[in-house]
Amino acid sequence: MNCGDLSDIQCLIQCALKEDIGAGDITTEGMIPVGKKIKAVLIAKEPCVVCGISVARAVFKQIDKNLRFRPLVKDGETVKAKERLAAVEGSARSIMTAERVALNFLCLLSGVSTNTRRFVNEVKQYKTRIIDTRKTIPGLRLLEKYAVREGGGFNHRLSLDEMIMVKDNHLKAIGGIGKLKPFARKYKSEIEVSDLKEFKAALALKPHIIMLDNMSLPEMKKAVTLRNALREDAGVLNPLLEASGGITLKNVKKIASCGVDMISVGALTHTIKSADISLEII
Repeated sequence: MNCGDLSDIQCLIQCALKEDIGAGDITTEGMIPVGKKIKAVLIAKEPCVVCGISVARAVFKQIDKNLRFRPLVKDGETVKAKERLAAVEGSARSIMTAERVALNFLCLLSGVSTNTRRFVNEVKQYKTRIIDTRKTIPGLRLLEKYAVREGGGFNHRLSLDEMIMVKDNHLKAIGGIGKLKPFARKYKSEIEVSDLKEFKAALALKPHIIMLDNMSLPEMKKAVTLRNALREDAGVLNPLLEASGGITLKNVKKIASCGVDMISVGALTHTIKSADISLEII
């Protein structure tokens, strides 16, 4: 998703505003005169990687197309505490009514980007990519995956129709990895394994990716060695190796050192501390 093109999320913004405003912003309408103009700024209260500036702008514009919104930073930039992120000017009623929804998006997405950047920085000495999962807030996947990219991470599949991905429950349902047949190369494919026996069986099926789920460091190193040995045979397609399961900031660097190509981190999107950002009238 290119966040400059918001056509895919306009409905989401409209739903969020309807949820927040209800029948009307009775506090603002009751206290602030029609025609009152103000200037306000969005300010980071803590260091963070900013994401969602254009989404915040779209929220304000959805409420009042005459509001003037001026970004002061770009998505993906690291900012300091007290740094101004954007300025908005116009109807006081419109700004006050749009404030919370705009901040909700901006704080959430900046939190995802900031968390992603922490993981990316931990493995920067390696070629390993940090990738996301489908463990996203329902309805917010496009935005959350955009935020992962702005934090320096990479996206795995967006939806179930993008690739064949055989996980543990699929294998249980069909009776084990031995029941799988070589995949047609028409589709990108991935197989989840939990030990070296399953890994060797998966190698024979020649998928594009093999997921090493909750495997120990020695097992992952052995899997990498086995995969790398295939490079001597030009006729064998070498699968990428993805480490998954129990990934934290404390262990991600050690996992990257094993030589895996990717590390998938569900916590990028399912365990989010929103960035502390506020709107202040100036």
